[in-house]
Amino acid sequence: MADLWAAFLVSFGVIFVAELGDKSQLMALTFATRYKAWHVILGITIATTVVHLASVAIGFGLGEALPTGWINIVAAVAFFGFAAWTWRGDTLTDDEKSKAERATRAAVIAVGTAFFLAELGDKTMLATITLAADHDWLGVWLGSTVGMVAADALAIVVGRYLGQRLPERLIQYGAAALFVLFGIWLLIEGIAELT
Repeated sequence: MADLWAAFLVSFGVIFVAELGDKSQLMALTFATRYKAWHVILGITIATTVVHLASVAIGFGLGEALPTGWINIVAAVAFFGFAAWTWRGDTLTDDEKSKAERATRAAVIAVGTAFFLAELGDKTMLATITLAADHDWLGVWLGSTVGMVAADALAIVVGRYLGQRLPERLIQYGAAALFVLFGIWLLIEGIAELT
């Protein structure tokens, strides 16, 4: 039990610090300006749980990383799509607004998919793989997942605060620009991995 707690604490600390200022934390902030905070947190939690479980399995069992080049390129294309969607903007009727407030599945899927793709091959995934090679796998999985969700929740709080104080058009264009930057970042990382 002591090994589990030690692995949890080490993983929580390492991943929380690694996530500060990371692209996925910026994504959380961006998504928080578009969706309800709990939708974003749920999507992040689901994606992080799956990615970090895979990371622990790799670190514990295989010890080799995934081919991240192609994954980053696919993620970049997805982010360019998110940017176009955000830039175009949406207009809803009152009936559609009411339905959108109740429809959580689309928001959770969008956030979860984006985070899943962004985290594959990311430094937090690689850190989790490394930690799992030397520590209790369950503690690493739980600690890394909670650490990442906590860091991204911090970004969501900031995003919600800004969302209440900035004009909607500025948020829309800023979010689209951030998605383009994420896409460029992932594309460059993917090409670098492949060359």
